[in-house]
Amino acid sequence: MAATYAFLCCVLLFVPVAVLGESCTSPQVVNERVYTTEEAFTSSETAFVVEFSLNCKNGAKNIFLHADINGKQLPVSRAIDGSNDYQVSWTDEHKTAAGQYTINFYDEDGYSALRKAQRSGEDASNVKALFDIKFTHKGVSTGQIGRASCRERV
Repeated sequence: MAATYAFLCCVLLFVPVAVLGESCTSPQVVNERVYTTEEAFTSSETAFVVEFSLNCKNGAKNIFLHADINGKQLPVSRAIDGSNDYQVSWTDEHKTAAGQYTINFYDEDGYSALRKAQRSGEDASNVKALFDIKFTHKGVSTGQIGRASCRERV
């Protein structure tokens, strides 16, 4: 009985540590792909999909990431196959969607620091992102339907 109790205590102490995400050192974004809506005729909002692979110098995988896009925080989806493939997506109104985008990505610690800064009224730009992805969306066409309503930007 005492051995069972000791085992359960060890499990309860060490399992939370095991399920926490790893930290990524020297992140490098590879295979970045950005898809955006290009025609307003077929949709009511502009959709954005950003996919990428992440290489960490320390070999970390399954990093829990959060994205900050123009002050709006979004969760980042991870591939379930154990690869380091990620995706974040969102929509915006057609009339405000054109422009330069910088998506800041945060690990769990960085995201906690970002939320703390926002709650306390501090300048959130002082919180360093793990990495960022930049792209430009030229807006949507309001003319006739073309051959594709969504294009990849590399």
